[in-house]
Amino acid sequence: MERRGYPVVLIEGYRSPERQDVLADGEQRVTQARGFQSKHQYGLAADLAPLRDGQIVLSERDPWAWRAYQALGEAAEAAGLVWGGRWSLRDYGHVESADRRMTNGG
Repeated sequence: MERRGYPVVLIEGYRSPERQDVLADGEQRVTQARGFQSKHQYGLAADLAPLRDGQIVLSERDPWAWRAYQALGEAAEAAGLVWGGRWSLRDYGHVESADRRMTNGG
């Protein structure tokens, strides 16, 4: 990603089941997966964000960040990972193992 001009940083890898439930509830719901339904609980998922001039850029509304997230999706899929940007509840910074034995989404 850095060679493509889009350095990224790890926002979250492992996520406790309790934190997963918080993210699945409430007004700020950011996932459909509850505790133990996400690959984050098993160390098989990561949330990444592009870094521009030392600052994390989370908004895909920023044109540069949008291009970074698209590049992340291309790189993840080329590496055999699943990219959250293809899901119905889009998660552009999320990548995970393609292991089909677990529920996607989270």
